[in-house]
Amino acid sequence: MSERLTIALDAMGGDHGPDVVTAAALQFLSKSNQMALILVGQEEAIIPHLGRVDFGDRLTVHHASQTVGMDELPSSALRNKKDSSMRVALNLVRSGTADACVSAGNTGALMAIARFVLKMLPLVDRPAIIAAVPSLQGQTHMLDLGANVDCTAEHLFQFAVMGSELVTAVSGVEAPKVGLLNIGEEEIKGNEQVKQAHERLVGSTLNYIGYVEGDDIYRGGVDLVVCDGFVGNSVLKASEGVAALVRHILGASFKRNLLTRFSGLAAGPVLKRLGRAFDPRRYNGASLLGLKGIVIKSHGGADRLAFESAIHIAEQEIHCNIPDRIAQQVARQLEAEEQRTRT
Repeated sequence: MSERLTIALDAMGGDHGPDVVTAAALQFLSKSNQMALILVGQEEAIIPHLGRVDFGDRLTVHHASQTVGMDELPSSALRNKKDSSMRVALNLVRSGTADACVSAGNTGALMAIARFVLKMLPLVDRPAIIAAVPSLQGQTHMLDLGANVDCTAEHLFQFAVMGSELVTAVSGVEAPKVGLLNIGEEEIKGNEQVKQAHERLVGSTLNYIGYVEGDDIYRGGVDLVVCDGFVGNSVLKASEGVAALVRHILGASFKRNLLTRFSGLAAGPVLKRLGRAFDPRRYNGASLLGLKGIVIKSHGGADRLAFESAIHIAEQEIHCNIPDRIAQQVARQLEAEEQRTRT
């Protein structure tokens, strides 16, 4: 880990590139005196966005000549874009120049390049994407959100171990309640992978509460929900769609006539709190767990506030030393399982 805590930002990734990333970086540094940021990408595209603001050596630009397209095949990005802003940012993490990387770029490419550059932690088969979503009791973490479409019971078990340790580290929950997403809470329901993962989790030392259903994610009562990437990504996108629908219906309802407009003014403070609770920008930033380094994936369409949220998540994970904690927890779970087998 570098002497000063430093985050490398893929300045060319996402739908908006340097415009949003640079604005988020400047805002972040104006609030934090302890961190340094490296903007990675084409200098000629980045520097005009910096203006006259001077943070000294806390904000530097590292040139990278290539970019990874949002629709580019991961294999092509890995093979042909060795000087892309995404890869160079990850290389800075591998070398210890940076302690974490944040990118809003192509998710598949980021996953493939991060796995190639940083490698996997010992005893972890696959990386998984985890993020927090709002719930009635605060927030619920959920993984995998799209990195792994087909998962074995072993993968789901590893996801639970990694996710539980992250929730403990970043949320301060000593024994996070872990639930396995299923189509019902009954023992007989679910596919074979889910049933086998359930048996593994029952015998683990995690605070496993059993099967949970989709509505439990938002009701609260569970700190971590585990599922494969196909299900997790579908749930996440559906949830974002419902939130957008609610905002649209409320906005349209209050604009129907003069009376509803006055009602909207009276309900302004309540609507503001509701909008903040459902604002996806406050939850932007998904962690790629299982790697020998900290990598945060921002939403491709993130604005300044959303990308800044992702930088804050990277900062938090650096302070919590997430990769080392996960490696230790996975090893402890394996040792405990071996002891149970012997007895």
